[in-house]
Amino acid sequence: MLKRSGYADLPLHHGTVPKWLSDRMKLLGTQIIEALLINYGKKEVLTRLSDPLWFQSLGAVLGMDWHSSGITTSVMYALKRGINERAREFGLCVCGGRGKYSRKTPDELLFLADATGLDGNKLVNASRLTAKVDGCAVQDGFQLYMHNFILSDEGDWTIVQQGMNTLTRTARRYHWSSENLRSFVEEPHSGVTGENQGKILNLTDSGAKETRGTILTLTHENPDKMIKEIAKVSNEDYVTTFELRNDRNLRMPDHHDVRAEDVDLKRLGSVLATAYESDNKDFESLLLTPGLGPRTLQSLTLVSEVIYGTPSRFTDPARFSFAHGGKDGHPFPVPLKIYDESIRVLGDAIEKSKLGYTEKSECIKRLNATARQIEANCDPQADFEATLAHERENSHAWGGRTCTGEV
Repeated sequence: MLKRSGYADLPLHHGTVPKWLSDRMKLLGTQIIEALLINYGKKEVLTRLSDPLWFQSLGAVLGMDWHSSGITTSVMYALKRGINERAREFGLCVCGGRGKYSRKTPDELLFLADATGLDGNKLVNASRLTAKVDGCAVQDGFQLYMHNFILSDEGDWTIVQQGMNTLTRTARRYHWSSENLRSFVEEPHSGVTGENQGKILNLTDSGAKETRGTILTLTHENPDKMIKEIAKVSNEDYVTTFELRNDRNLRMPDHHDVRAEDVDLKRLGSVLATAYESDNKDFESLLLTPGLGPRTLQSLTLVSEVIYGTPSRFTDPARFSFAHGGKDGHPFPVPLKIYDESIRVLGDAIEKSKLGYTEKSECIKRLNATARQIEANCDPQADFEATLAHERENSHAWGGRTCTGEV
């Protein structure tokens, strides 16, 4: 299990996701989840969702603003719509949501428990405890406003919740997982994303075990003694810079545009080489898509990596915005014709594979393998500015669109 796997600066963005994008996010997001289920199973889906970097990359490949806090709510809304329509087939269900919908989580969990025979009280307790820990035990200046509980019919779960800091105009996303979870209150998170805000009180730290016990005792003490003990707490070692203890950290910049320094140019170069420079006739014939263009192969290669990539592949989520752009126009407008072709090709591959015809699915998988092979055997550095210019020059022909209209 990925635990405490990273943090990122998530600038607050206002506005709503237009219907033309949210509907496509639902379709492609659900297809990606279905592909993961077919290839790896339900536990792997939950593991991916518990990884902050993979989650951010998923949002970027779906056409959301690559670094904004809105990825969390929009991706979870899209997945809830898509997964829950096929909950019996997938063996997965998404509960909760933003604002008033987060407060419906206990009722939804109890309903699912009745349908599956799971322990509803245990699930509700998990939901409430995680919200309490991130809302109260981790005092990092963020007020929780979103809580999603993703549950499998085998009793495994992942929680994705997000808090807002209105003073700094940033958000922090918290990830939890039931896989190998030792404790809800001792280093329990699979990952935390958000801007480093400096010193915070983190009562989930392993070094705070004694103090947690002290706080319980203090509830029976008089106020004067409580004030003295609180003064001691403020000097403890675990009131430290909020820093995660592994290599899954992600610091999102303040700028909205995607810049060369935000992207691993060698990895992007291998994607472009796979799409534009390799002989794609083989891909074309296997995908049974006459005239399949290199631009669609570019998107499918990045979608393939989201499905088949290993954890080390998601350290630069901005790169995945080169699949379908971003609704705010960065790095370029969402190319609707390419997006729809990605949905069509991936959906057809999934349906064929369920009937036993795996050629198309294997071909999509091979896109990722080909890009990685190119990356390993040469130095395919992408010309970042030329790539952006090419995308913008062809934006109108590809049906480019932003949240403010067509371009």
